[in-house]
Amino acid sequence: MVSMAVSGTPEKILSARELGLVACTRCAKPWPMGTETCGRCGHNLISRDELSLQRVWAYWTVGLMCYIPANVYPMLLTRTLFQVDESTIIGGAIELAQYGNWGIAFIILFASVAIPLGKFFAVAYLALSVQLGWVTSQRRRHYLYEVVEYIGRWSMIDIFVVAILSSLVQLKTLASINPGTASIFFALSVIFTMLAAQAFDSRMIWDAQAKDEGPNHHD
Repeated sequence: MVSMAVSGTPEKILSARELGLVACTRCAKPWPMGTETCGRCGHNLISRDELSLQRVWAYWTVGLMCYIPANVYPMLLTRTLFQVDESTIIGGAIELAQYGNWGIAFIILFASVAIPLGKFFAVAYLALSVQLGWVTSQRRRHYLYEVVEYIGRWSMIDIFVVAILSSLVQLKTLASINPGTASIFFALSVIFTMLAAQAFDSRMIWDAQAKDEGPNHHD
């Protein structure tokens, strides 16, 4: 952004796009509008991704569809000599709490229920705010986008727990723990929500706000 001020008039903030420039989203180097490839890192240059929202909703929908069976089907299958116990994500957390492991139960519920649902709501909110032109703070929306991208790396904690238990608790003929069907759906849900967040072109946040509140608005 470049600030320009004329005597007696409020300061106007110009974007790179208004100056005829396009910035590389990988190395941040600006280039004249119309340049197709970044001369520094070789990344393809695009001022705005017009198909961004379509990909966001496509990935978001698939992720939500996978999240439902991830909470319905069992995450863990515990086999002993005489029976097979199935535990869902929420059921396993409740069982841990009943045995006094409140901390682990809270972590599992927070990482496997609260964070995924929060990501679904956050991505949908960002996409709708741009698509419908909601008048909200562009800085807060950009911070929300950065938070969603940051926490994405911690969303696979359930899969890590299942993998660790499966490798450690293998008692041959006495008992065994194996991942259930829900682990596949949960992994797919996490992957598609991450793709939805990455597909979102955050630059459109600033475009929508500029159209609604004018070029002289300062947040």
